[in-house]
Amino acid sequence: MSVSGHGFPRDRRLTKASEFQNVFAQATKSSDAYFTVLARGNALDGPRLGLALSKRYLKLAVDRNRIKRLTREAFRHMQYDLGGLDFVVMAKTAVIQANNETLQRSLRHHWSRLLKQCEPSWLPSSSSTAT
Repeated sequence: MSVSGHGFPRDRRLTKASEFQNVFAQATKSSDAYFTVLARGNALDGPRLGLALSKRYLKLAVDRNRIKRLTREAFRHMQYDLGGLDFVVMAKTAVIQANNETLQRSLRHHWSRLLKQCEPSWLPSSSSTAT
């Protein structure tokens, strides 16, 4: 399925427990006061996003839904720069008091950091470029 515009089609989501477990098993981690973001390279041509928002930290559905909406929006706008990585975003309790701009800035920072730390599947490996 081709992605037009800044959509968020099903093939850009982690939907199965096994996909989440794959990221949790060998993840590169980025964390701050608001989020913990895990990333791992995938064998696909684009990034995928999974959300793991706990009722333990975000007790109200309105808070969980706000963070889901905000995270998906930030992902949609950066998905073409994120390569072949799977991301799992987990929120911390401080996320409730933060404004949307602060949270989007935090997510952009996590994705940039993880993109540098992980080797996305679409980048050529350094061993294949050496002659």
